[in-house]
Amino acid sequence: MGITDLGKRMLLGRKLRNAQLQETLLPKRIALPVFASDALSSVGYAPDEIFLTLSVAGLVVYAYSWKIAIAVALVMLIVVLSYRQNVQAYQSGGGDYEVASTNIHRNAGLVVASALMVDYVLTVAVSISSAAQYAASAIPSLQGHQALMAILATIFLMTMNLRGVRESGTMFAVPVYCFMVSILVMAAVGFARYAFGDLPPGELHRYTIRGTEAIGGGFGSLALIFLLLRGFASGSAALTGIEAIANGVPAFRKPKGRNAATTLLLLGTIAVTMGMSIIVLGNLVGVRLADTSSGIDLINPAGHVVGANFHQDPSIVQEAKAVFDVFPIGFYIVAASTGLILVLASNTSFNGFPVLASVLARDGYLPKQLHTRGDRLAFSNGIVLLAVFAIVLIYAFDAQVTKLIQLYIVGVFVSFTTSQTGMIRHWNRLLRTQNDPRQRHRMMRSRAINGIGLATTAVVLVVVLITKFLAGAWIAILAMVTLFFMMQGIRHHYDRVAAELEVAEEDAVLPSRIHAIVLVSKVHKPTLRALQYARASRPNTLEAVTVDVDEDATNNLVEQWDADRLPVPLKVLASPYREITKPVVEYVRDLRRASPRDVVTVYIPEYVVGRWWEQLLHNQSALRLKGRLLFTPGVMVTSVPFQLRSSAAAEKRAERSAPVAGSVRRGPARPPRKGNRSGRRPGRRRGGQGPNPDATPTSVGDPGATADRADQV
Repeated sequence: MGITDLGKRMLLGRKLRNAQLQETLLPKRIALPVFASDALSSVGYAPDEIFLTLSVAGLVVYAYSWKIAIAVALVMLIVVLSYRQNVQAYQSGGGDYEVASTNIHRNAGLVVASALMVDYVLTVAVSISSAAQYAASAIPSLQGHQALMAILATIFLMTMNLRGVRESGTMFAVPVYCFMVSILVMAAVGFARYAFGDLPPGELHRYTIRGTEAIGGGFGSLALIFLLLRGFASGSAALTGIEAIANGVPAFRKPKGRNAATTLLLLGTIAVTMGMSIIVLGNLVGVRLADTSSGIDLINPAGHVVGANFHQDPSIVQEAKAVFDVFPIGFYIVAASTGLILVLASNTSFNGFPVLASVLARDGYLPKQLHTRGDRLAFSNGIVLLAVFAIVLIYAFDAQVTKLIQLYIVGVFVSFTTSQTGMIRHWNRLLRTQNDPRQRHRMMRSRAINGIGLATTAVVLVVVLITKFLAGAWIAILAMVTLFFMMQGIRHHYDRVAAELEVAEEDAVLPSRIHAIVLVSKVHKPTLRALQYARASRPNTLEAVTVDVDEDATNNLVEQWDADRLPVPLKVLASPYREITKPVVEYVRDLRRASPRDVVTVYIPEYVVGRWWEQLLHNQSALRLKGRLLFTPGVMVTSVPFQLRSSAAAEKRAERSAPVAGSVRRGPARPPRKGNRSGRRPGRRRGGQGPNPDATPTSVGDPGATADRADQV
């Protein structure tokens, strides 16, 4: 095992066989933290976005926050109920993409796929950036280094997911459950203390906010409606992650559809409870959050505007400090678990994005490499690609959640709306052929649920587009459009290649003749090996070709060629400008033009070297020449490798004392016997014929050596 393989084994673990795929499937208790961590973690930043959005009008509209939270909760429950129909009807892992492609059109499926892929990348960037903000709140020395922390966390998550879905899910399950328990306990303690009149106010409750928008009567009422819609759109970030379960159905244990539907229901119930608790508790303790970067002023009790460097704790941190004012350990548990869950929330994307990319690659819309599983039966290429895109976003936006969140939401609601449309058409199609009254009743109920989901998500999509387009959502839409046309281009390329590769009648016709050309520069082992290999292939014509770039060297080559009486004619190509590639290419093309039905095979000796810097000293001419010849129709390029001693294979061969593989059938080599059971003398063949001294040797120089590379062109 090489050092690279050893490092990969230590980092990712042992390789898994295809037969072990069933061992990686998830039970519901592990699937919940794996696929629902994104939606559950939204309580870490969705309430903040509601408060920040309302702050543009000052504290007067903070009272609307719980009403916005109720609207978001209703939408979430409707979407969860709708997706319970999706995961039971479509279980291949295509999710919304499969629903839209099957029931609407393949372009509708591409729209959904592009929206989901952009949303998955944004989920990683937003979640990890938010976690970095929480870490900076708990550890002041980390402030100003949030982007670096977020990038390192992304790399850590990528590494863990490369180890496999089950292993990463088992490792991340404890932090997710710890977060759920800590938030629910904090809410229960907070409400209990409020009921007994013992709940202290938050650390910023005496601060005031001076917004940039005045809300009054007349036109002001319209401004208030628009502001509330903006707050609702920001709070709808809580719905991201629901669609990941539809893409992750193949990772569930059987019955896959039922287990996925149950996990969805658990997700909706827990997320709604936690989100509503955070919003209500935030109003009780007097949470204060202001987007100072947008000109909104946060004013301290002395009446002074705080500076831009003033650090505002997230809402959960402010609430935890108030609730656990006499129990600091509780505060640190809440802060630590919240920051950790925000990092792990992106684990949902690391499970959803690679599966979706694999399905798209299977259908020819993404490179085929994304369809294959890695050593640990995870879609490794998709995991790495997601991490790279997320790191680019984190670096570009400096891990600022408020800026990243504006790009968010659009993609997921595009997929929600399109998917629900597809599901309605799915039930309509089945109802046309179903005669069983009970089945028809079930289908009509499911269609009604999806219809309500369509109406709800369509309204939210319109609200999001209106309120967030100019704020940054246009960037996400532009990315979706770019990805859509890119995937169409990839599919067009694969279709065109497949059409070119289809077998026609003329493809079965054998070539008239085969012209073999061996390129040489001097007479040595690589040249002789290439000549013997070319002779063994029995072409119709065979010649050696050299290029005259140095008159003295060419004359010496011709003299040695004649002196050794090599049985192959040598042709010298003139090169007045000391070029090698151009004369050979022109000569080969002349042969093709003279007889288009013939095939020209060019044999190129190459060195195999064992050190990277040796590669720079050899094979350069051969690489350039192969690159040119590969674009010439009717020309076959054959590399004849020759191993130098520096190559690893040559060193192993030199150290090996046992016979090469295949020289003996079984066991160690034995000394020859004096006789055998048949009474014939060893070394004699049946018929009395011994070795043929005139037989053409099949190798020159190092017998038994396997071919490696050497450049003598």
